Amino acid sequence: MNIRDLEYLVALAEHKHFRRAADACHVSQPTLSGQIRKLEDELGIILLERTSRKVLFTQSGLLLVNQAKTVLREVKLLKEMASNQGKEMTGPLHIGVIPTVGPYLLPYIVPTLKQTFPDLELFLYEAQTHQLLEQLETGRLDCAILAAVAETEAFIEVPLFDERMLLAISDSHPWANEDSIKMEKLKGCEMLMLDDGHCLRGQALGYCFTAGAKENQHFQATSLETLRNMVSANAGMTLMPELAVLNEGARTGVKYIPCTAPEPARTIALIYRPGSPLRNRYERIATAVSHAIKPILGA
Repeated sequence: MNIRDLEYLVALAEHKHFRRAADACHVSQPTLSGQIRKLEDELGIILLERTSRKVLFTQSGLLLVNQAKTVLREVKLLKEMASNQGKEMTGPLHIGVIPTVGPYLLPYIVPTLKQTFPDLELFLYEAQTHQLLEQLETGRLDCAILAAVAETEAFIEVPLFDERMLLAISDSHPWANEDSIKMEKLKGCEMLMLDDGHCLRGQALGYCFTAGAKENQHFQATSLETLRNMVSANAGMTLMPELAVLNEGARTGVKYIPCTAPEPARTIALIYRPGSPLRNRYERIATAVSHAIKPILGA
């Protein structure tokens, strides 16, 4: 048994699919499957119930997964302690970011981070919130940039900036020439939303339901770009985070209007594991990101 075997096991528990777990570990599916069988033989227990459709863990397997997560966290802590003995801002840094932030934030901050911390080797990963939290907990990520939600409270949260949500409507909509829209005006309106798994969905729904709006039950998008194109086609309206709007002023077919009373917004934060000896590293990264983005948002 080695650390890599435990990483394979945890990845399989996370993805519940051999091919996706293998892709996440950057190995072939036969390699991952073979190592899991080898682990079963070494331990003398059955970890998985293998079916043609899904991966099911036995009770023994689930117990081992939980222990493997603990071991991987301790290994990560050991590496961080060793890294902290050298220069603080050198070496690899694995950062996760959610899909509703990554495409719009990274073009601004990656050049800044590379210029400010040239000895850091950045590795960037995009995934939904629950996946990032799992990878952060098991040590596969060092830190993550995402919208602060209840599930992130178990980690150290460093607020980076507050991001408004703007109402995105077709340029042929009767409200297209309004300077702002009160949230109460959305009462009875149908809103286009992202599908389950995106934290932005829950945050947007919260504001919309409070205003009396409802979700369009006939469509859910997997990305903000799909929502944007649906709005452009006059198929509905949605709330769009401000960073995703910054370079879209010239796009045909969509108008972005600020909302008031209340103003929908979310807090974007950098999170990391409590007790990490690299706390200063993450705090300095957070400061650099915040300083790069706040002037762009006019904060």
